[in-house]
Amino acid sequence: MREILGERRTNGNGKGHGHGLALRGAALVYARQWGWPVLPGVGTDADGTCGCPRANCVVPGAHPVDPGLLAATTDARMVQWWWTARPSAPIVLATGGRAPCALSLPAVAAAGALAELERRAVPTGPVVAAPTRWMLLVEPYGLPELGELLGALDRVPSSLRFHGPGGYVPLPPSRTGSGGVGWAREPEPTEGRVPLPRAADLIDALVEAGLNAPEPGGRLAH
Repeated sequence: MREILGERRTNGNGKGHGHGLALRGAALVYARQWGWPVLPGVGTDADGTCGCPRANCVVPGAHPVDPGLLAATTDARMVQWWWTARPSAPIVLATGGRAPCALSLPAVAAAGALAELERRAVPTGPVVAAPTRWMLLVEPYGLPELGELLGALDRVPSSLRFHGPGGYVPLPPSRTGSGGVGWAREPEPTEGRVPLPRAADLIDALVEAGLNAPEPGGRLAH
């Protein structure tokens, strides 16, 4: 799995031929084997700034522009074509619908939440480790379900983000303007699918960790 999906943490500018092959191979695994809809992120310029026209982009390189998010697909031929044409493009997962969703916290708070979930013997699924934020992949949820979940909470830290319908997260072994994306906890596929936890089973620990950790600022950087 690690040879296909990349290192736990990565460094560099993502321009090498070997890294391009790793990106294409990983994107094909996500789409063809696991049924996760993906598309290429915009990527970064040579100086590490986002390739999109927005000044001071908060997620440099790690978001889609052309094609847009609605183009995300599980079609292996399309994925193969994208990453042959753009071999260094980050891999973006379009969350929601039938695809995984995610809950994310700043890296330090997320690590604390994972430790607490382990202490409680609550199983977690894959965890994407970007330089500043970690994203816990969960079963798909809809906006009504999310509203009901949040309505039951007394407080929600501003650092806790929800990546549901219409959202996206970068996947390993992408490299963005903030650095490399890897796995804090790797997927463990079973019979062609990756088991995912419910957001409701993780939310208490994430909220607690987010409230107890220092707020790193308002930027939604990956």
